[in-house]
Amino acid sequence: MSSKRPSGHLDTDCIHAGAEALPAPFGVNTPIVTSSAFDYRQDHVRYPRYHNTLNHEVVARRIAALEGGEAAMVTASGMGAISAIFFSLMQPGDHAILLDGLYGGTMDLVEGLLAPLGFRFSIWNGQPEDLPVLIEERTRLIHVESPTNPLMRVVDLAATARIAREQGVVSVVDNTFATPICQRPIELGFDLVMHSATKYFGGHSDLLCGALIGSSAMIDRLRPNVIRLGSSLNGQDLYLLERSLKTLAVRVERQTANAQALATWLHSRDGIDRVHYPGLDSDPGHAVARGQMHGFGAMLAFRLDDDRDPEAFLDALRIIQPAVSLAGVESTIGQPSYTSHAKLSAEERARLGIDERVMRLSVGIEALADLKHDLDQALG
Repeated sequence: MSSKRPSGHLDTDCIHAGAEALPAPFGVNTPIVTSSAFDYRQDHVRYPRYHNTLNHEVVARRIAALEGGEAAMVTASGMGAISAIFFSLMQPGDHAILLDGLYGGTMDLVEGLLAPLGFRFSIWNGQPEDLPVLIEERTRLIHVESPTNPLMRVVDLAATARIAREQGVVSVVDNTFATPICQRPIELGFDLVMHSATKYFGGHSDLLCGALIGSSAMIDRLRPNVIRLGSSLNGQDLYLLERSLKTLAVRVERQTANAQALATWLHSRDGIDRVHYPGLDSDPGHAVARGQMHGFGAMLAFRLDDDRDPEAFLDALRIIQPAVSLAGVESTIGQPSYTSHAKLSAEERARLGIDERVMRLSVGIEALADLKHDLDQALG
């Protein structure tokens, strides 16, 4: 059997890239492989934990095509993907550079597990001119997000990748917020892209999964530890993920249009102290984002004025739902101080500017007028 090659058009590749040309009785959808046992006497041993069943392979090929990578793997969660990166590219005593303000779960992994095992880390402020001085003889990777969770800081990805390449260091980016619809870091020089595929790739708030994308050689370096860590999905969840990828482009385009409009409106709305969104001309990262993004994404954050009660605001919402996680077709909102960054110390959250009045808004595909009205009435 053969698989469909990427067309180079994201709208088409979301639907077709990597699909197997199956016999007619199977129809147009990839069949769900439910087996955990396969005949080992074939060309190679198949086993779901080895990421080599039909559903694994189709979804991995599609995600690789969307990000412009040679190969990909689908993991059981975003943290499964991040864990595999550190354990595959570093050994105790090695050093990594982390962007200041990374996702709280990443920092919890670093501080709670990796640092006690002897892995070493430095924090980078995101300014390209300050990066080279942090690189040591045993620096193995640079890990960034852009835009960041939750304050939507933007990193110059091309400059970061160039410095990493010149120094022989692997560049890694969490592209969850942007998605390949808005940003393709491999084209900007990055070695490795990861996603919490739970978010936009899944898109319906019903899956837990992650993804890793890069060259075939890079994915081969990660594969043994992804397998050892047991970070694998079953056929049913892989089918649901493939189903969701088919609508990724149309979902993200609609969500991004809604987010741009809401950020612009909130920026001038009474009761709002500050809006964080790279699509605003006034945003510190706007110029860089305009050069490396195709649309500014569907995530934004804003801080309520000090005289506003955050609990009263959340209670007053009628359409937008307070919830953990993000990127579903429904709009959700949350306080990172209680969710994604709850494991950071209070002092660290204060340094980053994340308090209980900071709201992270994941904009869905609802009618813009309804979303605006809901925020307006909740703000009072």
